[in-house]
Amino acid sequence: MSYDLMVFDPTVAPRDREAFMAWYDVQTAWSEDHTYDDPSVTAVSLQSWFHEMRGQFPAMNGPHRSDSEDAHVSDYCIGRSVIYGAFAWSLAEEAYDRMKSLAVKHGVGFFDVSADDGDILFPGET
Repeated sequence: MSYDLMVFDPTVAPRDREAFMAWYDVQTAWSEDHTYDDPSVTAVSLQSWFHEMRGQFPAMNGPHRSDSEDAHVSDYCIGRSVIYGAFAWSLAEEAYDRMKSLAVKHGVGFFDVSADDGDILFPGET
């Protein structure tokens, strides 16, 4: 089991929580016609976020995968409008803080998937 977080393109995600959760379900059906480990398929702002995030939490798979066995190596699932990250529970607080701060920096949305009624934050919100 992992600690899961997601960043998303705020220009396509609904702001209403109920509509957002329905949109989230569609995104995480992983039915797009590409592999889900290559950041080149996603929005430019999400690509920028990913490349900075992988500096601290390297990718487990894909063209930017790390061969390290460090606990920080994380699993990313990359769609056109979302990047879903799965992190070791022992790094949950560190992953949450880093992912959220980079979401703010890169102007993307942030969703705490693992929390009951988790935070859904759009750029400009705290």
